[in-house]
Amino acid sequence: MSRTLLTPFHVAVQVRDLEEARRFYTGVIGCSEGRSAADWVDFNMFGHQFVCHLNRQLGPQGRVDAHFNAVEGLGVPVPHCGVVLEPGDWSELAGRLRRHPVDWVIEPCTRFANTPGEQSTLFIRDPTGNALEFKSFRDIGRQLFAA
Repeated sequence: MSRTLLTPFHVAVQVRDLEEARRFYTGVIGCSEGRSAADWVDFNMFGHQFVCHLNRQLGPQGRVDAHFNAVEGLGVPVPHCGVVLEPGDWSELAGRLRRHPVDWVIEPCTRFANTPGEQSTLFIRDPTGNALEFKSFRDIGRQLFAA
């Protein structure tokens, strides 16, 4: 499948507390809030629809689990989701995250150096444990799917 026009994605994750999620996604990540109901809230995550659904069964201290795969010697959490950003936006977000007490999985770094897939990346977890990756390429058109 090939497309020349990228359209926004929609991802939904479970959270233990909607107010906690609101504070994290708006105050830490910088998302704006969209529609909401008693059990869910939409966020605009860099132009994409990111939805947090309340899972009361997690309890007030509950966390979702992740499996970790080794990629270049780093433990990459699975599942994870995130956004590919322009280099300036990625640097701005990395700086913003460094000013907050975030749960770092992989701090900002360069992976696959000196290869067609070279990228700046970082991984964090939200308060419920959902893993998020934000990455950037110098030339997204050539590098995003480079072999």
